[in-house]
Amino acid sequence: MSDERYIQNLMEKARGAQKLFEANFDQAGVDHILRDLAKYVFDNAETLAEMAVNETGLGGLEYKIKKNQGKARILWHHLKGKKSMGILSEDPENGITEIAKPVGVVGAVQPTTNPSVTPLANCMAALKGKNAIVVAPHPRAEKKTVFLVNAWRKILAEHNAPQDLIQTIENSSVERTQELLKQSDVTVATGGPGMVKAAYSGGKPSFGVGPGNVQTILDRDIDLKKTIPMILDARIFDNGIICSGEQTIITPEEMYEDMKREVIAYGGYWVEDAQEREKLLAVLFPEGKIGKDVIGQTVQFIAKAAGVDMPPETKVIVMPESNDNKNSLLRKEKMFPVITPFKYKEFSEAVDIAIENLEIEGKGHSVSIHSHNDEHIRELALRAPVSRVLVNQPCATANGGAFTNGLNATSTLGCGSWGNNSISENFYYKHLLNITRIAKVKKNPVVPSDEELWAL
Repeated sequence: MSDERYIQNLMEKARGAQKLFEANFDQAGVDHILRDLAKYVFDNAETLAEMAVNETGLGGLEYKIKKNQGKARILWHHLKGKKSMGILSEDPENGITEIAKPVGVVGAVQPTTNPSVTPLANCMAALKGKNAIVVAPHPRAEKKTVFLVNAWRKILAEHNAPQDLIQTIENSSVERTQELLKQSDVTVATGGPGMVKAAYSGGKPSFGVGPGNVQTILDRDIDLKKTIPMILDARIFDNGIICSGEQTIITPEEMYEDMKREVIAYGGYWVEDAQEREKLLAVLFPEGKIGKDVIGQTVQFIAKAAGVDMPPETKVIVMPESNDNKNSLLRKEKMFPVITPFKYKEFSEAVDIAIENLEIEGKGHSVSIHSHNDEHIRELALRAPVSRVLVNQPCATANGGAFTNGLNATSTLGCGSWGNNSISENFYYKHLLNITRIAKVKKNPVVPSDEELWAL
């Protein structure tokens, strides 16, 4: 069977299932299904984490367990009780009524880094609006994805819902994924720039993500003993593969040595020897490109690969950089437990450093700041070309929504035009709704005269 025909078969089943779902399920019925999809991942977090680590070789078991549990909880919390069908809102004053309708069949391209929580987020967003979804797994995570989708299909059957609302491509390939991008009604691409570009060129409305390179600024009014552990825990989470993971520690020059002591005390290996630095760079960025063999690996794995001796209790590799070195590879995204400190004099210089690094990689994604100075927080937000500014919280684990902030819960982070994306916010179920608007004549409309209209 050709790849085109294979995808056509999936789409035909998906379209039939979506029509039945739309006709026969109300808001409560849909939400009960979503609850059980999330609860399955929560209840089976350890099994799913083991499968992901064994198949992909990326990240750490304990982190993936936490990620599965945490994301399942926050996704359900954010979707619970939200209206996603029928009349969404009525504005009598302006005569506008909004009615939600499905977009149809969603094609979702999944990354190898998050083979549980990204499918969960995308499937919940799709079904929330009565859509169907076909998942394209990364080839290195196909077994795990098929296992998870089959478990969800059983849950759909338990709710008397069509199982073909959720399907996955088997024997996945670039060709089958490209066919999915062509034949689905809307595509969601969470992965590398190449796949995101392919999604946007597929001829259908698409939502993609941009690369991360989260710059972290420390202000002068923060407590290093509280802040440094937060930053480092976020940096090493899942061995550093999260796109929202902190990449730098941009620190006031008079606090730099104190910051260094706190980092070392928390398990940081501060690289000062020039030979060690070169050995590590050769492994982290061979020929100037990110080292695929060390992505998502432990500090100990990286140290051994580089031939550098580090204490066994080391949690994170710290490779400082001077702002004068404008072309340093350490200014780029590092998908491993490595972080780079910079120092600054005036706060505006800290923002300059962050922007310079983002211009190299990560423009449009996110920055984080630890500060109690609203003027500085606003300056960073006004100047930095990013979609999110995380304040006094771990970016790696809070950027996709948390109980402690108001960001929409997701695993797909839009980066706006800076990152060649269609949205500059967290991808959410509302992006998978078509909205019909009834427009009536406004009550007591006022039509200004030309003199009133053009007056300043």
